[in-house]
Amino acid sequence: MTTPRHLDAATITAALSPAAAVGAIADALLGGYDPASDIARASPPTSSGQFLLMPSEVADVAGVKVATVAPDNPDIGLPRIQASYLLYDARTLTLRATLDGTALTALRTPAVSVAAVRPVLDRFTEPLRVVVYGAGPQAIGHVQALAAIAPDPLAEVTFIVRHPEAAAPGVRELGEVAGTKESRARTAVRGAQVIVCATTARTPLFPAEAVASNAVVIAVGSHEPDARELPSALLARSTVIVEDPGTALREAGDIILAVDDGAITGEDLVPMRDALTGTTAIPTDRPTVFKSVGMSWQDLVIANAALRATVHQL
Repeated sequence: MTTPRHLDAATITAALSPAAAVGAIADALLGGYDPASDIARASPPTSSGQFLLMPSEVADVAGVKVATVAPDNPDIGLPRIQASYLLYDARTLTLRATLDGTALTALRTPAVSVAAVRPVLDRFTEPLRVVVYGAGPQAIGHVQALAAIAPDPLAEVTFIVRHPEAAAPGVRELGEVAGTKESRARTAVRGAQVIVCATTARTPLFPAEAVASNAVVIAVGSHEPDARELPSALLARSTVIVEDPGTALREAGDIILAVDDGAITGEDLVPMRDALTGTTAIPTDRPTVFKSVGMSWQDLVIANAALRATVHQL
């Protein structure tokens, strides 16, 4: 039996570019995969936190991401979330590879977001003006993924954070940094064509009326039913794309709270697959919102693409 390969963080990053990751996600959906068929994930507790088990099967591969959430870890200098990925042959359930789950997630989430809105970005004919709430790995990853698929260099990038002085040098290399209460932050939001929300906020980051009539808004930060980054009024005036409506209505606070407020209904949600295939036409005269909660199939698709890329490079 062949010894499973291990792909560490550096290998994953070298093997699969942000543009290739976007393409892998889109290809899975265009090839017929239905996110509604994804295997349910589980979150069993432990004495110090919880496991997050994310199994999936797509085409000829199966896999599971095992993530751990230990809230007290930062106090002892360890990450709050750590993860590993196990990739199997779907027919025999033979282990083919193990992967660094943290690096996989960092690549996967921006790839999903950009794949979901890529057809919508065609509405813009000039270089993109991008605003990003947050300055962590996902904030940086989304900028890199947008830059990778844009036909022209990004016109401007503004990171909006609570503590600008704490922004890492890598963030400043990608764009300007503004505080949440600064007037230039409000100006940047009003002029943005793409707004990315990648924060731990539990309440809306900006008012609905601040968003331009044709802007694209990506929200990936909140993952709890009672937390949101976007106001209900924004979803009410937008076309709302989600990975899977059923999953969003169970897990996405931005969606659940907007439904509770009467701003939208479950029938208003556009499945990501329908947006990519053109089954549902996306209006260009109103904002487009993509709300992601992260699903197991996405990790599997990116893990398999990374493994295939390393094999081709040998």
